Amino acid sequence: MSSPVETRTNRMQQTHTGSLFDWSQLDITIAGLQRHYQQGDFTPRQLVQHLLTLEQVDNHNIWIERLQLPQLERYLTALEQTSPDTLPLYGVPFAVKDNIDLAGVDSTAACEAYRYQPDASATVVAKLIAAGAIPMGKTNMDQFATGLVGVRSPWGAGKNAFNPDYISGGSSSGSAVATAKGLVSFALGTDTAGSGRVPAAFNNLIGLKPSRGVISCKGVIPACQSLDCVSIFALTVDDANLALAAAEGHDLADPYSRPNPYDNSARRYGALTDSKTIAIPLPDQLQFFGDDTAASLYQQAIAQLQALGHQITALDMTPFLDAARLLYEGPWVAERYVATEALFNQDPDAMLPVIQTIIGGGAKPTAADGFKAMYKLQACRQQAEQVMAKVDFLLLPTTPTCFTVAEVEADPIKLNSQLGTYTNFVNLLDMAAIAIPAGFLPTGVGFGVTLLGKAFSDRQLLSLANQFCQHSQQTIGALDKPLPASSVTSPAGKGGVDLVVCGAHLSGMPLNWQLSERGAVKIAEGITSADYRLFAMADGRPAMVRDEHAGAGIAVEIWRVPTEAFGSFVADIPAPLGIGKVQLEDGAWYTSFIAEPRAVDGATEITHLGGWRAYCDKG
Repeated sequence: MSSPVETRTNRMQQTHTGSLFDWSQLDITIAGLQRHYQQGDFTPRQLVQHLLTLEQVDNHNIWIERLQLPQLERYLTALEQTSPDTLPLYGVPFAVKDNIDLAGVDSTAACEAYRYQPDASATVVAKLIAAGAIPMGKTNMDQFATGLVGVRSPWGAGKNAFNPDYISGGSSSGSAVATAKGLVSFALGTDTAGSGRVPAAFNNLIGLKPSRGVISCKGVIPACQSLDCVSIFALTVDDANLALAAAEGHDLADPYSRPNPYDNSARRYGALTDSKTIAIPLPDQLQFFGDDTAASLYQQAIAQLQALGHQITALDMTPFLDAARLLYEGPWVAERYVATEALFNQDPDAMLPVIQTIIGGGAKPTAADGFKAMYKLQACRQQAEQVMAKVDFLLLPTTPTCFTVAEVEADPIKLNSQLGTYTNFVNLLDMAAIAIPAGFLPTGVGFGVTLLGKAFSDRQLLSLANQFCQHSQQTIGALDKPLPASSVTSPAGKGGVDLVVCGAHLSGMPLNWQLSERGAVKIAEGITSADYRLFAMADGRPAMVRDEHAGAGIAVEIWRVPTEAFGSFVADIPAPLGIGKVQLEDGAWYTSFIAEPRAVDGATEITHLGGWRAYCDKG
């Protein structure tokens, strides 16, 4: 006999549209899709068929090539031979900026004369597909990733998801708008000077610019190869973290890839457990070019972080702003020339006039100019490091304001430069950044702020961004839906270890993130058999020991931890605690925390309170 879910799924597949599901109830976040698949609401094929019916006329100039069902068949067939429990991004649709290779699909970098068809996908795309994600197409962009505006493309100016008279931001324009409009769950962009953050701000998205080298750039058409990063657009911080987890990794095929040197604790994503010190610019260093609403929204973001318990301090941002000017005023534009040298010398008119002007300037700097700029940059780095030594993070406006398409086309270089005021320095100074929504301008377009940290602080930035977003009452993308409650990770599936927790790992407790960031989910609450005693150790941690003569029932939770994550969890448990077996009141034995006898030396017994939560509440 078929299960209810199987019966429902079979019924859905017999319909003309491929699903009986009410698509107005679709939650296209990664966590949302995982729930839909587990509930049998629809299959990846049915989701793709639905998404292909949306925006059949591309009024926002999102796509350079949107894949159709025959092109997607191999991905769907592969998914039909597995299950949602086995792949972290099972059936999750994503978009690929058209300077990132997807096997069998042309790459153009928004230049027809540059078109070629790669035999292999970029490393990052291959990793995402291996994790179960479905590439829905190649997105529009500022030609050769040269611009922060999104209007520099023969495929048309990228139009903002909220107000088509305004720019979408660039150069990753199509990827941002596709995500904002719910055509995909997340998208890949690139970010050399802000192209993964500016479009996120204008389209009310999360824009993660990871540390340089964390995501491989193998198979990415370079802009400035020494600075380029693959970036991630997502609807939620949780989704950005899940996409990063599938995409990251050291790749020897990329000469600029590098391993993450931080230990596991610094690489985890979850709730922050302490207050952070966050720097902002001195008042006279803030520029909004007359946009009073943007200035007010930035101040509101500062106040929100303060309300969350973080310390705000105004510091001199001169070294950061000086470094920003070096990117286009210095010789780094020569890297853009190197990346397109053959085409530029052979057929410069194949490029848009503004791109030809910018890249052509890269042929002028000399080696001496390069070294002089490197010396200036090194001085900026040392001064910036002194600032960062005093704080944990920076908080900056993502952009000073937003412009109309017409305004940018009338003054393309000056306004583009203004948009990079707070973004251009980040890769030059080897920093990580995440852009987060912070409200809307009177024009209806999004405004955002950016959190910045030292290289490889990606998970800490994600954690802080998640805390900010979950308290901002923000909608996501252009979907007019409230930001979902943070799940931190996807639900665990089959093959997990059912773990009994009794103390600081309980839901809502300070160490619960160590479970949730590994994809664990709470499946039940319970009571131990009447054979256990609970203690608060001298260092404040809980310890449960078995005592069949003087014990009692202790309140616990059962969490299902993915098998592949259980080993790393156990490895981080400090003595005198460990993992063993604990019996619950129904007689069943579960894997659980246990304590060595020495754990009770100098400890306070709290057995009589019934559990750790009651002890904490009383305290």
